[in-house]
Amino acid sequence: MHQEAAAAAARCPGTPALSIVVPMLNEAANLPALIAHLSIWRERACEVVLVDGGSDDGSVELARAAGLRVIDSARGRALQMNAGAALCGGEILLFLHADTRLPDAADVAVCHALASPARHWGRFDVRIEGRPAMLRVVAAAMNLRSRLSGIATGDQAIFVRRALFEAVGGFPELALMEDIALSARLRRQWRPVCLRQRVRTCGRRWEQRGVWRTIVLMWRLRWAYWRGVPAERLAEAYK
Repeated sequence: MHQEAAAAAARCPGTPALSIVVPMLNEAANLPALIAHLSIWRERACEVVLVDGGSDDGSVELARAAGLRVIDSARGRALQMNAGAALCGGEILLFLHADTRLPDAADVAVCHALASPARHWGRFDVRIEGRPAMLRVVAAAMNLRSRLSGIATGDQAIFVRRALFEAVGGFPELALMEDIALSARLRRQWRPVCLRQRVRTCGRRWEQRGVWRTIVLMWRLRWAYWRGVPAERLAEAYK
């Protein structure tokens, strides 16, 4: 087990260590804020690993200069997160998008959520940041749908015991909907712990495309996914 992950175990006696895996691609413009956020968790003795998918904007150099551990991977969020998980030392894995921020004491919340042997994975509620008031409604609907369905999205910072993650084969290597597919695999084994603490995620894409237009797009993509449309085609429509 890596030194950071081992120290995290000491902070939560009787519970596994926590590793935070962050996939990134060309995040130089947003990296200072991300580095500041991840530094909080390193100071709290969580293991933090950035997984780069081939950035060409200096992201890797900036992150390494800040003292963060960065590993290289083939491009693709699922591939990157699987690569990070394979090289982490924690017994609990938390997958964090580069534009998402964890709530205060998220590490303690995760430790407590999985303290029972009968609990194996979970996610946070999400708040989408941005000016349109409709984003609050969208986030509330996402949280309710997830709580009822047992399916989580990547924006909700999925966390899972390593043993279960490996048992289901990790993230399916899909170009899109890898979070939905992983959740479905995990749900077949155990229902998730749905924490009410909220992560904050950037609503920039929602604002750029328009909230209602994005809602329709996301529902069309999800419906197409459940109908068996290949993820590669969905990814093209999502761009």
